[in-house]
Amino acid sequence: MAWGWLLLAAVCEVAWAVGLKWTDGFSKAGPTVCVVAAMVASMLFLGLAAKTLPLSVAYPIWTGVGVLGVSLFGMLLLQEPASVGKVLCILLICAGAAGLKLLET
Repeated sequence: MAWGWLLLAAVCEVAWAVGLKWTDGFSKAGPTVCVVAAMVASMLFLGLAAKTLPLSVAYPIWTGVGVLGVSLFGMLLLQEPASVGKVLCILLICAGAAGLKLLET
């Protein structure tokens, strides 16, 4: 179940990070409330995951999945530039997260 909590935490992290785009510097109430709720949910789910998973595994995977999600969202849906170097760096993050999972003791 801990991996499920971690996945939910990462999804919420992507949601709040992407949602920042629509808060207009936290001046728009609706998007701001959604972003803050996603932040709280992300921390809650990360905390639940960290009860079972080693923090040295949970935290890097949480941040890595967040970077991956936000980067893909930006490139695919917000037309942010996608370069070979950027994609390779994202793949390195994925490889690191997969390595942590595979080497988990």
